[in-house]
Amino acid sequence: MEILHSRIVGEGKPLLILHGYFGMGDNWKSHANKLAEDGFQVHLIDQRNHGRSFHSDEFNYELLVEDLYNYIQYHSLERVDLLGHSMGGKTVMLFAVEYPELVNKLIVADISPRMYPPHHHDILDALNSVDFTVQNSRKLIDEKLSELIPEVGVRQFLLKSVYRKTKDELGYRFNLNSLTENNNEVGVALPSFTVFGGGTLFLKGENSGYISKDEEPIINAHFPNSTIKTIVNAGHWLHAENPKDFYETLVGFLVL
Repeated sequence: MEILHSRIVGEGKPLLILHGYFGMGDNWKSHANKLAEDGFQVHLIDQRNHGRSFHSDEFNYELLVEDLYNYIQYHSLERVDLLGHSMGGKTVMLFAVEYPELVNKLIVADISPRMYPPHHHDILDALNSVDFTVQNSRKLIDEKLSELIPEVGVRQFLLKSVYRKTKDELGYRFNLNSLTENNNEVGVALPSFTVFGGGTLFLKGENSGYISKDEEPIINAHFPNSTIKTIVNAGHWLHAENPKDFYETLVGFLVL
């Protein structure tokens, strides 16, 4: 059994953070350092096919939940707080309804239980267009990605997962083949009639379309003890775009 890679920061109440699609736990390290100062033991987890965790041809939320369960057992954790962003939010929602006894509080960042049609096609096409024997520097990779991804911030985020595989060759930390093959899995809905009754906070970016007013009924059906709060001046990457308000709202909920 392979255990997910993580970086553990601080001592205290366990808070497990799950990143989004194409991300890794390190995306959250500045928040983790502050949370550690506020009395949390923060686990920055790389989900399968991301970061330094193992690669697999298989990729769906049932497996991501199983990976998280195995991680919690391996580290002998009980009643953890869970924070998931985007794809990570889908993982922690499914985990909470399947293993409610292991979850204290749940925080879901800018995603809802509903089904999202497959997207990210431009990103996948751009990532697959890179030939590391030709694009052999970050500058050249960025130039190649820019042909399909005009947003500088999105490219910078993706370039965080570029690393030196050998002395002469760069590569992606994420398993691009598996993510390309399984892209349809990323937007699947939480199964019907599943419920987590524990305290839950949904955080949505003011400028993001991932959680709309229309979704409040489905959120309340699955998470009857939930609150939805908006982070102003932020889009889908709300924790990076307005870190101050995001952090204050998160900690306010966790220490209640």
